[in-house]
Amino acid sequence: MLYNNRQDAAEKLIPLLKEYIDSESVVLAVPRGGVPIGYAIARHYKLPLDLLLIKKIGHPSNPELAIGAVSLEDEILDDYFSISNDYTNKKIKEIRENLKLRFKKFMGNRSSVDLKNKTVLIVDDGIATGNTLLSAIQLVRRKSPKKIIVAVPVAPYDTAVKIRSKVEAFICPNIPVNFRGVGEFYYDFAQVSDEEVIHLMEEMRRTPTKTIKTS
Repeated sequence: MLYNNRQDAAEKLIPLLKEYIDSESVVLAVPRGGVPIGYAIARHYKLPLDLLLIKKIGHPSNPELAIGAVSLEDEILDDYFSISNDYTNKKIKEIRENLKLRFKKFMGNRSSVDLKNKTVLIVDDGIATGNTLLSAIQLVRRKSPKKIIVAVPVAPYDTAVKIRSKVEAFICPNIPVNFRGVGEFYYDFAQVSDEEVIHLMEEMRRTPTKTIKTS
């Protein structure tokens, strides 16, 4: 299955989500590519849209190897690696400051949505290895949501199996065995700009949604 663009992918996902949406649902979009999809879903179901900002902590001798992950308010570390506290503390601080700047750029002075007892719908434009998303799921789980749903247009089979085992529902209409990258499943996979994210979040701010408490 090929999608014309992210809007087309969102339209394919929307009908598959109906049975999982309730009055306390919140959409968490992964910037930047997941925001147009999250926007379309949130508008259709009149739900709040928030951003899921998370970044991996790279190993000091191999930055591509993740030893943990940081969100705006929390972090996780893999106990398998013996890394000095000085290094991890420094990286956590650096990454969190960067994430806060990105959140402010995208969201202005708005607060994050409180996820406690909410049905959290995590969306992106596709998943490759899923490693960062697995960390994100762990961090979201610490906020005591009622349940976590992951919805993406495409993910490779092995990744889909991993993600499905960690959430209450995994919604993905396209799970190929042969997978080289998310972009190969879109005719138009143009990069989403910061300006587009800001515009869509501003549009959501002016769109009536179900009332959800913010933190």
